[in-house]
Amino acid sequence: MSKTVVTFGEIMLRLAPPGFERFLQSPQFLATFGGGEANVAVAVSGFGGQSRYVTALPPNNPVVDAFIGEMRRFGVDASHIVRKKGRFGIYFVEPGANQRASKVVYDREGSSIALAKPGDIDWTTCFEGAGWFHITGITPALSQSAADLAVESVSAARAAGLTVSVDLNYRKNLWKYGKAPKEVMPEIVRHCHYVIANEEDCQMTLGIESAADVHSGKLEHSQYEALTASVLAAYPNLKGIAVTLRESHSASRNGWSACFHDGSAFLLSKHYDITHIVDRVGGGDCFAGGLIFGLLHLPAAQDALEFAVAASCLKHSIPGDFNRFTRDEVEALVKGGGSGRVQR
Repeated sequence: MSKTVVTFGEIMLRLAPPGFERFLQSPQFLATFGGGEANVAVAVSGFGGQSRYVTALPPNNPVVDAFIGEMRRFGVDASHIVRKKGRFGIYFVEPGANQRASKVVYDREGSSIALAKPGDIDWTTCFEGAGWFHITGITPALSQSAADLAVESVSAARAAGLTVSVDLNYRKNLWKYGKAPKEVMPEIVRHCHYVIANEEDCQMTLGIESAADVHSGKLEHSQYEALTASVLAAYPNLKGIAVTLRESHSASRNGWSACFHDGSAFLLSKHYDITHIVDRVGGGDCFAGGLIFGLLHLPAAQDALEFAVAASCLKHSIPGDFNRFTRDEVEALVKGGGSGRVQR
C-alpha cells in the first residue's frame, strides 16, 4: 500500500460568474471551493493515490463543514484540519476568453491560516502513515506567522523522513506584510526534495534569472535547461525541478508542456495545443498532483512528467479548481487519445 501524500495550505470559497460572463454581468456567482494545496490533494486522490489535506479553518462555520464534506467526497482525508480563530477566505475569478484576460480578486485578509502560527498544528500526527509532503509559495505570502508555520512544516516533514515538494507559485498581489519572497522562499526550498515552478517563479522567489521570455509566445528549451540547472546548483538538496512551459497566445489558446531536470538528465514532455480553454485556474496544481502521483507510482521520471502534463491539459477543459479526471483518462491522452471523439 502506497503512503499518503499530505498537502498544507489555504482553502477559499471560489465565486465565479456563470459561463464566461464578467463580474456581476448577471446578478449571481457560482460558489465552489479552491486553493492550490487542496487542488493537489484532490488530484492525487482522483488518480488513485491516498491524500490528506491540512489547513486551519474557523470553528462553528457551516461553509467549513460543507468544504470538509466536499473533501470526503473526493476521497481526501480531512481529519487533521485544525479549527482556529479567523475567517474563511474568498476569491473571485472572472474567466477570460480570446484576448480578454482572466481576472482574480482576493478577499482573504484575516483568514484562519493567515493568523495561524508555529505550534498550532501537530505535524507528528499529520504525518502518520505519510510518505510525501507538499506545500506552495502561497501560504508563506499570507503573513509572517503563516510563513513561520510554513517553514516549520517543511522542516518537520524533512525530519520525519518524508519526500518534500514545493510549488513556488509566486503571487505578486499577496506579498504585502513586509517581507519579499526572496527573503522567505529559499529557506523553504532548502528543506525540499523537489521544486515545481515556472520561469517567473524562479526569478521572483529565488532570485535566479532566466533569459526565457514568458510573453513572447515562443519557448527556447535551452534556456530552461540552463534555468533548471542553475536552481539545482544553488540548492544541492534538491533531487529534481519541474518547470511548466506555457505559450500564451490568448486567454483561449495556450501551448502547454513542461520540462524536468534531476541533475543528470533534462527531460521534455509532449507539447499540447489547447485551443478552447474553459478554465486554466487550477491547471498548475493538477500538474503538481500529477507529477507527485507519477513520481510515486510510475516507472520513470519521463513517465511522471508526461502524466502530469496530460493531466493538466485535461484540467483546462473543465470549470472549477478541482481535477475531475481519472488515471485511466489521463493515460489515454498520454497514449495519443486526444482527438475528442465521442466515446460510446
